Amino acid sequence: MNILETHDLTKTFGGLTAVEDVSFGVRRDSISGLIGPNGAGKTTVFNLITGIYKVTAGQVVFDGKPIHNVDPHKIAQAGITRTFQNIRLFKRLSVYNNILTACHGLAGYSVADSTFGTRRYREQEEQLKREASRLMDVMGLAEWRDKQAVSLPYGVQRRLEIARALAVRPRLLLLDEPAAGMNPDETRQLMTLISRIRDEFGCTILVIEHRMDLIMGICENIVVLNFGRKLTEGSPRTIQSDPQVIQAYLGEGVNAGA
Repeated sequence: MNILETHDLTKTFGGLTAVEDVSFGVRRDSISGLIGPNGAGKTTVFNLITGIYKVTAGQVVFDGKPIHNVDPHKIAQAGITRTFQNIRLFKRLSVYNNILTACHGLAGYSVADSTFGTRRYREQEEQLKREASRLMDVMGLAEWRDKQAVSLPYGVQRRLEIARALAVRPRLLLLDEPAAGMNPDETRQLMTLISRIRDEFGCTILVIEHRMDLIMGICENIVVLNFGRKLTEGSPRTIQSDPQVIQAYLGEGVNAGA
């Protein structure tokens, strides 16, 4: 069963069509990939799914309900979170406070509770602090707890951004080029981490990535875009051997470890 579906998804900017008639589904509890050359429309699709862009035509359906043109904060509340190509962190806050700030999206206390320091407020604050610490442990960030985000190595910043996205317990996590700027060893660690996130957090994952070793190594289904249209989709084995994909994106002689 699909947790996410797009139907004839189209986005135009003036006279430019960035995405045209793109339809695909993401199976619940899967790790799926969205690939294509630069400018193929991948991030535009993410922006349409998360409400950053308004849909020109077509539909986005999440868990059986249309969400196209819904405000981004409502889509996040429904259970979809994401990371970005360009890392977006509170650069002067510590690792711990970056995660704790995101965890407050789960807070159920009122302004009055906060103002008067009620028992409900105190109990939930303790729960949020425990959750922030747990996320640091899962993401391998505990040793960086008190470091400012701006001072972190690039790969660690990427992990922190994923931790923040997980803080609100999404049902669908969208990762936009999570391996960008990482070396091969960091990429291998990230592959293990993404699989662990799916298993431990019970969330479906959709990944945009240019690193084919990552995509072919963890994804169960891959959608390929080219010039804003869906070229094909299928398993890693199917995608690797598709002549259209090889010509448009992967290049001759590609293999799972390339």
